Amino acid sequence: GELAQMINGEGWMTTQAKTCPLTVIPVKGWKHGQPYVLPVKPSPNLPNAQSIRLYASLCPFEATRVSVGRGTTFPFQVLGAPNKNYGDFAFTPRSLPGFDKNPMHKGVTCYGEDLRNVTDVNGFTLRYFLRFYRLSGEGAAFFSRPRWFDLLMGTDSVRKAILKGESEEEIRDSWQKELQTYRDMRQKYLLY
Repeated sequence: GELAQMINGEGWMTTQAKTCPLTVIPVKGWKHGQPYVLPVKPSPNLPNAQSIRLYASLCPFEATRVSVGRGTTFPFQVLGAPNKNYGDFAFTPRSLPGFDKNPMHKGVTCYGEDLRNVTDVNGFTLRYFLRFYRLSGEGAAFFSRPRWFDLLMGTDSVRKAILKGESEEEIRDSWQKELQTYRDMRQKYLLY
């Protein structure tokens, strides 16, 4: 509801309609910031609450040759590639009913990290991406689809900062001014 209201309220539509149809249905008994577990999978590749919590942090890997576990029963809960430098945890992507039919590295053992039991997932972090970037030793080649990475991040500044060797803290600090502007603007649209 909040985003659609902002789209209309801030005049972001560039089509002839200029607004999008919107029906807001408030949720009783829920307050902004409270956890919520979806009763159904929102996507074949988001099978549980853990995958949903990790999704934002693992999605940037889609622009690399590192698998996010598509083709397993635990997508967006593991990371790996056919390179033992990435870690001891191993998985092999397959074509599975109800999941990705043609996953990256299908039939090839991937080595990396199991995040299914990670408990310190609080929003977006670059720590997993930066760790795999360093372990790869590939530099700019780690971004097998740099334009896609920039689109996923909404800017090329994150990729450029990673290539310059900036830390997560330095990268996050560079967002703060624009982030505060957005937080101030969205106040009038918050429902909860």
